[in-house]
Amino acid sequence: MSSAKPIILTGDRTTGPLHLGHYVGSLRSRVELQHKAQQYLLLADTQAMTDNVGQHQKVTNNVIEVALDYLAAGIDPELSTIFIQSQVPELAELTQYLLNLVTVSRLERNPTIKEEIRLRGFERDIPAGFLTYPVSQAADITAFKATLVPVGDDQLPMIEQTNELVRKFNSTVDRQVLVECEAVLSSVTRLPGVDGKAKMSKSLNNSISLGASADDIKKAVNRMYTDPNHLRVEDPGQVEGNVVFAFLDAFEPDRNALEELKAQYRHGGLADSVLKRRLNEHLQALLEPIRARRQHFAGDRGEVMNVLRRGTEKARQVAGQTVSEVKSALGLNYFNY
Repeated sequence: MSSAKPIILTGDRTTGPLHLGHYVGSLRSRVELQHKAQQYLLLADTQAMTDNVGQHQKVTNNVIEVALDYLAAGIDPELSTIFIQSQVPELAELTQYLLNLVTVSRLERNPTIKEEIRLRGFERDIPAGFLTYPVSQAADITAFKATLVPVGDDQLPMIEQTNELVRKFNSTVDRQVLVECEAVLSSVTRLPGVDGKAKMSKSLNNSISLGASADDIKKAVNRMYTDPNHLRVEDPGQVEGNVVFAFLDAFEPDRNALEELKAQYRHGGLADSVLKRRLNEHLQALLEPIRARRQHFAGDRGEVMNVLRRGTEKARQVAGQTVSEVKSALGLNYFNY
């Protein structure tokens, strides 16, 4: 498949509405990149099923919620193709072929998978689908011959494994069929939770959703951890590990003013309440228009589903062409239709 623009593939597991961690991690860059590249946005419901056994209704319900977040954040379906993973069976077929090129031990060594297994407490009772989801992810990327993939830094091992599979497949068939990709990292690769935990997550109740109300935003900011030793205004405070400063690093537009705030905080004489008030103002200004657009799109969910239907039909055509090339390279084109 040829294009004058780079091809981008990215997506989100559909286990809940998107939050600010997703926004700074990759969504913000997706909005910008859609003007420069041919972009495919995947709603990864199949992947979400791998660790949501018995909660499939939650996954399917959240497909449209994530789509609403995409549209509200500024994704234009005329510029980006939004599609549903489970409705593109070619991705599952490509996954099956790629599974033959990787060992169980290699999958278990993937740092992202190891950490996710630890967080979920699977130990050795790992669902096979979950262990192999890096291969599914590789199929998602290679089916569209994506050259750029916006990700958080925790997903870099996934990109590495995708490129390993691309090289292994091309070497096996002795021709260049699949294409290697490059990770695109945002300037802020991850936001901590408002409670100070390393990762923002809806399941941990430490996130701020893109559709959060003004009151919810203010409450979340007031909950944020600062420096526990900064007991009085005049006390010197620590910037590193301070959740409020982590958020200001992501959302403060005046970088010079931010450096001055950090210096003043380290020296002493700057109240946590002043920082939280400033951050609240920035987040309110960012999320108010997103919230308004989300409410607008939510008023016509039928049209949102039409957007997903059109995107999915286009995605099937593109993925189908790649799978056809893969099958031909493997000698699986028996009837030459």
